[in-house]
Amino acid sequence: MTTTEQLSALSSILTQSGLHSLFQPIISLSERRILGYEALSRGPSNSPLHSPVALFAVARQAGRLSELEIACRESACRRFNEQQLPGMLFLNVSPESLLEAAHQPGRTLQLLQDFGIAPSQVVIELTEQTPTDDFQLLQTALHHYRAMGFSIALDDLGAGYSSLRLWSELRPDYVKIDRHFIDGIHQDSLKREFVGSILKIAKASRAQVIAEGIELPEELTVLTEMGVDLVQGYLLCRPQEHPPRDARALMPRQDSTAVVLSEDGSDLSALLNEQPAMYHDTPTATVLEAFRRQANLNSLAILNEQGQPCGIVHRHSLSDALLKPFATDLFARKPISRLMNDDFLAVELSQSLQQVSRLITGRARQRIEEDFIITLNGGYLGLGRVIDVLKLITELKIQQARYANPLTLLPGNVPIQQCLTRLLQQQRESVICYVDIDSFKPFNDIYGYGRGDEVLLCLAQCLNDRVDPSRDFVGHIGGDDFLLVLGPEDWRKRLNQLLDDFQSQCRRFYRSEHLEAGCFIAPNRQGVRQEFALLSLSIGVVHLHPQACGQLDASQLAEMASQAKHHAKNVQGYSVHVIDSRVVSTVEEVLVTGHR
Repeated sequence: MTTTEQLSALSSILTQSGLHSLFQPIISLSERRILGYEALSRGPSNSPLHSPVALFAVARQAGRLSELEIACRESACRRFNEQQLPGMLFLNVSPESLLEAAHQPGRTLQLLQDFGIAPSQVVIELTEQTPTDDFQLLQTALHHYRAMGFSIALDDLGAGYSSLRLWSELRPDYVKIDRHFIDGIHQDSLKREFVGSILKIAKASRAQVIAEGIELPEELTVLTEMGVDLVQGYLLCRPQEHPPRDARALMPRQDSTAVVLSEDGSDLSALLNEQPAMYHDTPTATVLEAFRRQANLNSLAILNEQGQPCGIVHRHSLSDALLKPFATDLFARKPISRLMNDDFLAVELSQSLQQVSRLITGRARQRIEEDFIITLNGGYLGLGRVIDVLKLITELKIQQARYANPLTLLPGNVPIQQCLTRLLQQQRESVICYVDIDSFKPFNDIYGYGRGDEVLLCLAQCLNDRVDPSRDFVGHIGGDDFLLVLGPEDWRKRLNQLLDDFQSQCRRFYRSEHLEAGCFIAPNRQGVRQEFALLSLSIGVVHLHPQACGQLDASQLAEMASQAKHHAKNVQGYSVHVIDSRVVSTVEEVLVTGHR
């Protein structure tokens, strides 16, 4: 398609209002509701500019980007209003279009007035595709949007040229993490570190983080465990002209085959207080009387007609509101919805203690004496106390510290035994790996225990890099012995990657002459000087199958893994020895990854 044809197609789209608006929901996991919808534009289906990439590229080249974006916003506002979609409307805006001479200040506000949409319902989402140098003018434009009542979101964090500077200077209300850092996050520790850092900065700047581009259940599980609450992606819902309104229908089902290895309990039953709730149209006087009758009642959940939480009333907040002159007389007959707090925390009963702790600590306005709402499939179940969460988390941390290896801080023998017991109870297919370092004692003898500890920390990091926190486990038995539990799908590939990682990382620990020779000389156990190969790993594997779980206990399973490790040690260099629990027979496999 020639440039002339592209420009002609663009002109046709703009003059004939040929744009289509799609909407993709942004979901709050903790509240199981749709926060809002991102509006996405497409050209006509029969046009070569149907793709948004092609459409906006041609508009940019033609100097008509601002004109196209206004047309997109008009289409989005019209469709959003026609469908009466709930929640926020996220509108994409390119910073460069704000700086174009053709940009018309106030045009977006006029569009919203035309379609009856409140500015407080709109989020201006900055999408950066090209360098933005004029920060002062951009800042002025964004402050102008804020002054009109809009919220600000920064899109594709980590992908643009200056997004971190934009975050620092513009202090957005929402930050969207680029899809690159979400893709495969369950298998990439560096991406988890990046997202963890973003969450810390967001907490400090009071921005809410949105993870977009989620396509796999494993990605969603890890992000949830990390404390990300707002999510968006094909896994939940593709962009649609008529998007769904009920978040519960979009939430992926819990994977019944997932191996649960966490130590903080399977749900929040221990925190549940089955307190009564009231409906949003209950008179304020009735709610006030309920607090007077029950001196130990700190909060009341407020429900909508469907029995779903729509707000919460805290005793201290209600008291403060009614202390004003004539406030009691003014509000007594009014519905409690006038005074309830609709910025509340609601969590599903199935969520873990760790998940709830992260959600609480990520909320700047959650007070320690306040309650949060616990739901079951979105329906009200009861209340939980923040202070109880903190107490249980503290107890859990103390228990974990008591049983952790003092060097690597990985779970020690007690948590390892508990993990193996849970595996057998759940009767899940899994792979138990006993990992041992070859030549470690002679290495310690000539390099010293300090360098040996560095090797152990290196291996611990390599193991952590290869686990999926949503389904795997890694523990430190003691010395140079570690235990790894993996899912059955791709364990061979991941062990190969582990062997490669360790071999590469260990190069920095050797003297140059040992590295060049591929070996070193040290006393053996009898005190005789002997040549030893460079450090390598021997891994004993037990492939555990459901039908074998009833015939084993944790000690027997650990002994099988130890036997497999001893077989692997008989093979020089990097090796893996596999025991299949179904037939209780062994199959030896040697994985070669370089030096032997």
